[in-house]
Amino acid sequence: MSENQAIIRTGGKQYRVQPGSILKVEKLMIEVGTSIDIEDVLLVGQGEGAKIGTPRVAGAKVRAEVVSHGRGPKLIVFKYRKRQSSRRKHGHRQAYTEIKIVEINAGA
Repeated sequence: MSENQAIIRTGGKQYRVQPGSILKVEKLMIEVGTSIDIEDVLLVGQGEGAKIGTPRVAGAKVRAEVVSHGRGPKLIVFKYRKRQSSRRKHGHRQAYTEIKIVEINAGA
């Protein structure tokens, strides 16, 4: 990781990001084109100069822009119990928000 990379947490998952990267994260209720600040930054930089949070890096922010909203591919959830005439089939499509990382601010 170079100095302008970070590890952020959003939607219960962690992502390694750098300016210009595009991510699909859990659905955010924010309009397309809006800029958001993610303050849940766990690590900024690399090597000896890395800032590691406990659990977050104080003052660090990652600015991102909402690109689009969508739904992922259909996943089939199939439950089957042998010899009981019991089967259940459900489909699921996870909603996501696509964001583009604009800037990483390491803080003071």
